[in-house]
Amino acid sequence: MALTGTDIIGQAKTGTGKTLGFGLPLLERVTVPVDVEAGRAAPEDLTDAPQALVVVPTRELCVQVTNDLLTAGKVRNVRVVSIYGGRAYEPQVEALKKGVDVVVGTPGRLLDLAGQKKLDLKHVKCLVLDEADEMLDLGFLPDVEKIIDMLPAKRQTMLFSATMPGAVIGLARRYMSQPMHIRATAPDDEGMTVANTQQFVYRAHSLDKPEVVARILQAEGRGLAMIFCRTKRTAADIAEQLQRRGFAAGAVHGDLGQGAREQALRAFRNGKVDVLVCTDVAARGIDVEGVTHVINYQSPEDEKTYLHRIGRTGRAGASGTAITFVDWDDIPRWQLINKALELDFNDPVETYSTSPHLFSDLGIPEGTKGVLPRSERTRAGLEAEELEDLGETGGRGRGRGGRGSRDEARDADRERPARTPRRRRRTRNGTPVDPASAGTTAPTAPAESAATEEAPIEEATATRTPRRRRRTRSGVPTQSVATAESMEAAEAAEAAVTTAEGPAPEATEPPAKPRRRTRKSAEIEPTAAPETPEPAEATTGTALNTAEATTAEPEVKPRRRTRKTAEAAVDAEAAVAVADTAEEAEAKPRRRTRKVVAETVTAGIPAQADSEPEVKPRRRTRKTAEVKAAAVVESAEA
Repeated sequence: MALTGTDIIGQAKTGTGKTLGFGLPLLERVTVPVDVEAGRAAPEDLTDAPQALVVVPTRELCVQVTNDLLTAGKVRNVRVVSIYGGRAYEPQVEALKKGVDVVVGTPGRLLDLAGQKKLDLKHVKCLVLDEADEMLDLGFLPDVEKIIDMLPAKRQTMLFSATMPGAVIGLARRYMSQPMHIRATAPDDEGMTVANTQQFVYRAHSLDKPEVVARILQAEGRGLAMIFCRTKRTAADIAEQLQRRGFAAGAVHGDLGQGAREQALRAFRNGKVDVLVCTDVAARGIDVEGVTHVINYQSPEDEKTYLHRIGRTGRAGASGTAITFVDWDDIPRWQLINKALELDFNDPVETYSTSPHLFSDLGIPEGTKGVLPRSERTRAGLEAEELEDLGETGGRGRGRGGRGSRDEARDADRERPARTPRRRRRTRNGTPVDPASAGTTAPTAPAESAATEEAPIEEATATRTPRRRRRTRSGVPTQSVATAESMEAAEAAEAAVTTAEGPAPEATEPPAKPRRRTRKSAEIEPTAAPETPEPAEATTGTALNTAEATTAEPEVKPRRRTRKTAEAAVDAEAAVAVADTAEEAEAKPRRRTRKVVAETVTAGIPAQADSEPEVKPRRRTRKTAEVKAAAVVESAEA
């Protein structure tokens, strides 16, 4: 039926030859140079694009189907290429460029290469979906639909599987034209499982399972054996335990890299390993000659998984043995499987490694222990099989698996040089700060004014912590005015020294503004005379409150013209007398205390004019205010 070009839904038990059932008609439909030479086709029918496409769910099945088609098409020289994930792109792309007749691949990589325009699907005459129900279970249905949309509308479509759920039938109705449903069964085989496969179901404890498995593997007539686990971690653990017990075991599961998976399968086929521990990735379509025992270490999820697992033995007419372990928690699940498959194991027998019926059922010699004797350890082992470098992708890494590869990646990261610190560019208020010069500031000369000393505050903050960036003095921030008035303060200090040496000082503009008015102004202003002296001398009173104000040098901007002008002239005359008798201050009197001011006023000898710019009388007390007021009254009476 397939040779005539009819769409077919083929259903047959696992191990009955479905691969060649669709493979032989597919190889006959493609046009190769041999057909042109024989006159069965025209030269223009030849093409390097794929003429047939086979979609499979797993990588292991892809490799197996490719090898079977290459063997069957050797006489006609049909070019078959496998396209699946876990390998490097470049070899597959090069093979497609050279020309191919049949492509066998998994949905993910096929869709990827087709999207990159590396795979041309416009000349496909025949599409085969092998193990279609498994692709639905793995979630490949959207990818399969996208691939089908890229194919020509006029084509032959064939679906093959051991089980046909309703979703597969729905897929067939959408994308197939008048399909023919064919069920291939033997006349004497009425059940859903192969008749020549002997089945045993035991209720075993999880802690005793490794010992039971080790004794089953020493049964008489045991050839190759496959052990199926539900999880990847369990498969890796059982394989390691069996290796410690002396068995030549390998593992195939999703945590391994593609190279390690293919290495284990090759070693199993070549006989270097006689026990293959795997998950359900190897339950579909894997055909290895000589498998006599299949052990379900953990109960399968459903009846379809059970059928495919035990179908790895008893293939092509051979006999086999299937053993299933059921935990106490898995009894309800197993009863559903038993009912669906119409088996006779509704209540599994409780079995331990020392149970007599275990030895009698499976032909295990009496006295067998869970460790393989050294005389029987004749297999070469997994290490004897060469590990092929496939240029693996997908983050699994090379070698024995993804987990070890991640450890190697972490070790490589440790060997790399230390990373550059994240604080590569430091800024201060939006302006880059040079780390070489941020902490180096020149010392200030002792004779400079207080405002001059505060000039490098912004520069020094590069080495301070962020919390100490705002510094206040008498409740007023000083950082905000230090940078803008640093140059003016220095010039004012020099002018103050020069003016103090002259006969009569003249008022100049001070470097700072009177930020804070004290009680002094309130007490002096009521006693001020109505007379107003000249404006040049009227700024002396406010100069005492600034960063460089002194009694000898009135250098304050006359911002606030108030009653203080009455006593400003008297202040100026007193400052001239003080400049002749006061002792010159050599240190920076940045902090003038009340004691120093009181002694100066009481002695009647104020400080010299040249030292006045170095004093900041910020805190004026009542005592100094009273003395000042008395001096103003005496001047007014005179």
